[in-house]
Amino acid sequence: MIDWLDLAESVITSPWLYAVLIAVSLLDSFLPLIPSEPVVIIAGVHAATGQTNIVLVVAATTLGAFLGDLVPYTAGRLLGPRALKRLPPGGKRRAAHDWFTRELDSRGGFILVTTRFIPVGRYLATLSTGIVGYPLGRYLLFIAFATSTWSAYTALTGYLGGVVFQGNALLGISVGVGLALVVTAALEGARHLRARRRAESA
Repeated sequence: MIDWLDLAESVITSPWLYAVLIAVSLLDSFLPLIPSEPVVIIAGVHAATGQTNIVLVVAATTLGAFLGDLVPYTAGRLLGPRALKRLPPGGKRRAAHDWFTRELDSRGGFILVTTRFIPVGRYLATLSTGIVGYPLGRYLLFIAFATSTWSAYTALTGYLGGVVFQGNALLGISVGVGLALVVTAALEGARHLRARRRAESA
């Protein structure tokens, strides 16, 4: 199995780094065990010392994530008709399917943007979006925004850590990863709290 962190470190001053960023962010969109965030954070840390270009780091990561999000969506579109046949009207799974379809219609952008920051959540959201037949045009618009903001946030987290701790790259990387985990946990907590309040009001 590829050690993506070691691979990124080995090509940190080479143009091949940006190919690594495209590949790791693409694969992480549908293979949750691929560690894209730490790799992007490392690239961001080294951008603070001039070894990488922060704009290219964000651009490469955005491109990979955008292309990667098309994979589960396409798989969902292909599986959608078959899955729908297995969901007879009146059943709990059909009700869940219909509920998710309505949620996407009313706040699809919010769902796609927030779940992009949750490793497993983004895969489930993009796959489910394809299964329920969410319009491609709207999907492309929202994932373009979601992947660009996720890429900028992740890379700049590393960059800021690198600026503050320029004399200690390892500490900068650790702080960057820690900040990413804190923000991701906060987003997930807010999402759960919102869902709980909505359920209580219903």
